[in-house]
Amino acid sequence: MSNLAVRVENLGKEYRIGRKLTSYRTMRDSISQAFMSPLRRAGKLLRGQATSASELDETFWALRDVSFEIKAGEAVGIIGRNGAGKSTLLKLLSRISEPTRGSIDLYGRVGSLLEVGTGFHPELTGRENIYLNGAILGMSRLYIERKFDEIVDFAEVDKFIDTPVKHYSSGMYLRLAFAVAAHLEPEILLVDEVLAVGDAEFQKKCLGKMGDVAHEGRTVLLVSHSMGAISTLCQRAIWVDKGVIAQDGPATAVVSAYLNSGNSASGQVIWPENARPGNRSFRLHSVCLKNAAGEITSEINISENATVEIKYEVKEQDARAIFSLLLFDARGDEVFASLSNTEENVYHNQPLMPGCYQSTCQLYGHLLNNGRYHISIMGLGGHWSDACRADHVLSFEALEDGVLKCDYAGGYGGIIRPKLVWKTSVLQTK
Repeated sequence: MSNLAVRVENLGKEYRIGRKLTSYRTMRDSISQAFMSPLRRAGKLLRGQATSASELDETFWALRDVSFEIKAGEAVGIIGRNGAGKSTLLKLLSRISEPTRGSIDLYGRVGSLLEVGTGFHPELTGRENIYLNGAILGMSRLYIERKFDEIVDFAEVDKFIDTPVKHYSSGMYLRLAFAVAAHLEPEILLVDEVLAVGDAEFQKKCLGKMGDVAHEGRTVLLVSHSMGAISTLCQRAIWVDKGVIAQDGPATAVVSAYLNSGNSASGQVIWPENARPGNRSFRLHSVCLKNAAGEITSEINISENATVEIKYEVKEQDARAIFSLLLFDARGDEVFASLSNTEENVYHNQPLMPGCYQSTCQLYGHLLNNGRYHISIMGLGGHWSDACRADHVLSFEALEDGVLKCDYAGGYGGIIRPKLVWKTSVLQTK
């Protein structure tokens, strides 16, 4: 028991959706509503009209019957698709939300970073927020003073430490928030997908710090879409799918199962109309991979070009639709990302009329090494706040076709295998 950091038993979180807030009602109003509501609902059903969600009092279980234990010093990754319940789980663990049923036992101080600047007061300076957060974690002022310089140095905000944080950029906000959460030594550190906001150098810095935290015997729970980060930092992963635990085990095995689940093995995914990813500007319709012959496929030759086609519907007048194709290897490490917002694109920075569109991205031959890859699609409506993401929608195999085949045992190392131009010239002969 003394080695236990987190115990969760039969945890469930239920939300009510579609209910409208009502103003203050008199007793007469309440009695009238009690008598008239069934009659109104029956009348709508007889007329073939669906009753509203608020009338039906619809509920939604974000988590259901979730149970697990985490030992002190474990680094555990929480993975799953958007809406699977990952962030809800961390909010319950951090006591931001109360569970509908089940129990949570935490053995130690909890530090959480669930979004940029969690727990920060915008009117207070960076210095004041460091002391405030330390006090919330139960740290003495003397202890915080000992850690103060280390926190500021990590966050790289020393010039602005006495400026109200409402004037910070999102990057500064994030750096300071993470530095406070990691350096004030909570025994359990909860981190949601906040590292996506920072630049590559800061992400590397944060991952290194979380690794140090875990090696010091403290517990880390990390929610991330970066399977490479999960595989590198965490020994264990918990895959949450539709509110339940789909798999719990060694990180590499769980990540592999997650990457190969739900994505299309046929080379094409078509979303049903009521489940299309998107935002207020557009909705995704389908994504497919085509080989050099224009055929939908889940296997491509590494020496031939291939094409990713994205079909979508624009919903608003003068909307923007910018897409990013993200390619991952079998381990979950990101190989590259490519934006559609390039000057070669006819609709570069152009507003779109409502209607159906198709965007394509060409994958060049002589680029990838042979092996398995996964494709994710991110869409923007012209602003980062409108971002939507469809993770690991396609998987495909890049096949060795004999071109540039290695003559020695072991094959080519690395993720990519580009055909580079080599030339030899004679400088001098004897």
